[in-house]
Amino acid sequence: MNDHNVYQTNNSETEETPEQAQQEREKEMQDDEEELHKLLLPNVHDLPLTPPSAIDFNFVAYFAPDFLKPGHDQFVYRHANGLCVIGLAPTHVAFKDEGGITAVDFNVGKSDRSGFKVTGKRKKQNAQHFESNTAVCKVCTNNDSYIVRCCVKGSLLEVNNRLIKQPGLLNSSADREGYIAIIMPKPADWLKIKSSLLGLEDYKRKREEC
Repeated sequence: MNDHNVYQTNNSETEETPEQAQQEREKEMQDDEEELHKLLLPNVHDLPLTPPSAIDFNFVAYFAPDFLKPGHDQFVYRHANGLCVIGLAPTHVAFKDEGGITAVDFNVGKSDRSGFKVTGKRKKQNAQHFESNTAVCKVCTNNDSYIVRCCVKGSLLEVNNRLIKQPGLLNSSADREGYIAIIMPKPADWLKIKSSLLGLEDYKRKREEC
């Protein structure tokens, strides 16, 4: 075999054919996809038994135990956009009354909270600006009534009018459909009130100690 033939033989052994090059590219793409899949998706064995709710994904839970009065426990769910959803915490004293909550009345203070509507692109027109201790509504049981307050200083954007006709939502789903109101605090006001609120774990520990 002459030198020219040797060169041709070695060159044919080392050069990739177009088919081999395509297969190599496809293999690299598959390896990249598998690596990306591992980064984006958790191990199935690490997944919780039940999926987290939308509230767990989108909100941070805070609590105001004994807000102004013993047993008046309220929650504040804060969204990333600054909105705060307020309502009755599961340990609120009203839930301990036999039969639970039977009525909700937004006619407190100097106006009926259920009658106002905010308008405008950013819901600023007609918004009512309240202090953290301002009454939002009154919840009634067979034995007593309790004032529910804003908990945060800010603009009251919405009250849950469904509770007027369906007060039982508080007994069955106080942290979801049975929320009380939505408030938008200013960033500086939120920072002030946040320091007085408890996170979920601290709230649980506090109530377990009682």
